[in-house]
Amino acid sequence: MNVSILPESPESREAAMLMGELSAILESITGDSGQSSFSNEDVANNRSVFLIARDQRNSPVGCGAIRPLDDHCGEIKRMYSKLPGLGSRILTCLEERAGTLGYRILRLETRKINERAVSFYLRNGYDIIENYGKYRGNEKAVCFEKKLVG
Repeated sequence: MNVSILPESPESREAAMLMGELSAILESITGDSGQSSFSNEDVANNRSVFLIARDQRNSPVGCGAIRPLDDHCGEIKRMYSKLPGLGSRILTCLEERAGTLGYRILRLETRKINERAVSFYLRNGYDIIENYGKYRGNEKAVCFEKKLVG
């Protein structure tokens, strides 16, 4: 699969299109688009990144972001892939970028009903943890964490 995954602005037309597609899918699966849990300003600092994956025709086919939770922990947001197998590549790029940003831990939240996402993160080495932050007490949410090596 010939795909490039590079930092880009979340303000771009392509980023808005990808996040719109993700929001529609999440709304259909969980009843919540996830839009209230992410803002472009979340990645407007030097401890954040927004990545877009592009195919060989330069068409946007996926995205993902990291924003800071604290000095040592980043949070994955807006993970989306339109192609089979690309999600793992985007996740690996986010993990590598997190390491260069100085994070030792990555966390994220998804909904329990989103079984595909839950199994994806478990397959990729993420452990279920107690719900954190705004997800505390939310029975529909499941939170994950991965300790980064290196």
